[in-house]
Amino acid sequence: MPPSFDEMLLCPVCSANLRGSGTRRLECGAGHRFDAARQGYFNLLSGRGTGFTPDSAAMVQARIDFLARGHYQPLADTVAEAVVAHVGREPVILDAGAGTGYYLDSVLRRTHAARPIALDISKFALRRVAKAIPDGVSLVWDVWRTLPVADQCVDATLNVFAPRNGPEFHRVTRAGGILVVATPLPGHLREIREAFSMLGIRQDKAADVAQGLDGLFERQALARVEFTMNLTPGDALNVALMGPAGHHAERVARQPDLHDGVAVTAAFTVQTFRRKA
Repeated sequence: MPPSFDEMLLCPVCSANLRGSGTRRLECGAGHRFDAARQGYFNLLSGRGTGFTPDSAAMVQARIDFLARGHYQPLADTVAEAVVAHVGREPVILDAGAGTGYYLDSVLRRTHAARPIALDISKFALRRVAKAIPDGVSLVWDVWRTLPVADQCVDATLNVFAPRNGPEFHRVTRAGGILVVATPLPGHLREIREAFSMLGIRQDKAADVAQGLDGLFERQALARVEFTMNLTPGDALNVALMGPAGHHAERVARQPDLHDGVAVTAAFTVQTFRRKA
């Protein structure tokens, strides 16, 4: 049997076990309490905050609308297949930087009995996760900090377009467990990147990921996921606004020459790493 959530969650104040999963309150033995928001997530950053800017409600809605049209389904399938290929029955899945839970949901559809934990700094994103994955735990948290998760209790950690805290991922992932990291390739969205004031992508991003995890995880597999999306003008605007450019929406050109839509490249690397002892 996998551990219960009560055995896996740690108090961000004192690191004692947080108990009360399945209820509206998480509480540790020292009396630190965290009440669920109306939408079902828990804000463990309450009173502490973070130095990073969370995705706004508008950015999250752009992501929901774009992903609902299935444009990134091949990527979601590849991430899920990477997990299924390396975990056993009833795995514990941690999504560090879960966003709206789109990729976590894809994994859960294939692993069924998994215990999911979703972390993100955006409460607007976690509202969506808590609704879509009611049997999981959704926590507002900064991935750069010590994770509110017990040592070596996670079978698979997901990290899709999110910050990577290698030492913490290593600490919470069990011996032999995996980390699946998805990053964009340089050609990703190249047909619309300039029109929508989107940031460039480093040439060696995948290699940088592997180097940053050296000594903690060993790469087991690398997959390139490349396909063409037929985007409407609305899709193109959403894919721009759901990323970092969405923090500066006023800079995003809203009327590029996309009257009839455009064929746009999607290009990603999905790397699977095994935890080193």
